[in-house]
Amino acid sequence: MQHGKAVSLEKFRSLQDKLLLLDFSVSANDGNVITAVLIYLKRTLSKEVLFRELQALGRTEDEALLKYKEHLSIADENKRRDFLKSCLSLPFSPEDLALVQDHYTLLERQIIIEATDRQAERGGKLPTKTMPILNMSLITTLYYCCFYHYSEAKNTFSSPLNVRQTFKISEKQFFVTALAARAELKEWLDVDALFTCRNWLGFTKKKSPLSFQRVVDVLQKNSAPTQVLQDYVALVDDAELRITLAQKHKCHDIVINTYRDLKDRQQLLGYRGKVETGSAEERRIDELLTNQQIRWKN
Repeated sequence: MQHGKAVSLEKFRSLQDKLLLLDFSVSANDGNVITAVLIYLKRTLSKEVLFRELQALGRTEDEALLKYKEHLSIADENKRRDFLKSCLSLPFSPEDLALVQDHYTLLERQIIIEATDRQAERGGKLPTKTMPILNMSLITTLYYCCFYHYSEAKNTFSSPLNVRQTFKISEKQFFVTALAARAELKEWLDVDALFTCRNWLGFTKKKSPLSFQRVVDVLQKNSAPTQVLQDYVALVDDAELRITLAQKHKCHDIVINTYRDLKDRQQLLGYRGKVETGSAEERRIDELLTNQQIRWKN
């Protein structure tokens, strides 16, 4: 087992054999071996016997983790929350204790949000929900809050900003989640506000922790209109990639302007044949092609 080979533990049937197996796994000081043995012993020994032996071997952290995993068998969310709270007094390592604390805090918050939202649904103050929140992951919970409670005050449990602060969610993860939620709702003004920042002179510009190519992908998957897409396609730094994306999403103005900036007359002339005859785009290309002030490179 220490060499990565699959080993059957079924031959260790007596209590004495199982305890010797546990003792050996601890002596081996191999995390994978200990985990495999604990899983087997948890399945074949009573909890009382297993916990007693772990305590005798000084494996209190393993005992705590095994106890914590019992929450998986608790269906009722209130009972699960209470169980998780009781686990906070177990002898976890500092890292594991922080995770259990977050799990308890998250579930407690989910229960409160669920109860509040159900009441709001019945009162007609919230549309019928199609998304669960109970026992969901932290990021799914954040997505839920960005979807249903995006503009709520920061001091409420369901505020996305409150969730971010409480669970120390990174700027990038918050941004990605909020972008996905607001784009799914087609709330393009909210999407735009995510990118807008203001400098000390009061001027605004668009800034993103994601590449603008990925931003365009997210927006396109959520059927963003061309006028929304083109704002972000235009922010792609690489000219060749910008042209490719602009052509793909029919952002003609960006293609035309990029060829103009590159002073590539041949490419612009070729693109003229791809726009609609008599369109504003065709007229724009003709104006550029006859502009004597542009010093074309070809």
